[in-house]
Amino acid sequence: MTDIQAHLRFLPMSAQKVRLVVDLVRGRDANEALEMLRFVPKAAAMPVRKLLASAVANAEENFGVSRDDLFVAKIFADEAPTRKWRRFGARGRFKPILRRNSHVTVVLRERGA
Repeated sequence: MTDIQAHLRFLPMSAQKVRLVVDLVRGRDANEALEMLRFVPKAAAMPVRKLLASAVANAEENFGVSRDDLFVAKIFADEAPTRKWRRFGARGRFKPILRRNSHVTVVLRERGA
């Protein structure tokens, strides 16, 4: 049984925000997860949906697996390198701004196998 993987790297959104969306689709059928992500009112839903669609396309094209047999075995969001910005404040101080990024990984498996 092979695992079909897809990775999304350096998504310009914090991993904490992405995890709220990712937790909704873990363990679901691939088609059900794709349909569900269309209606989730979070900014992270669109990139996660594109990633999941890419993983399903990889499975069909490279492994010859039907999309109806696939389910989301694993999906997780990790922290990526943070870009650190500076904004200067009063009295000679500066206020750090952290632009957080995340890496998202999805693993699909075949249902009956």
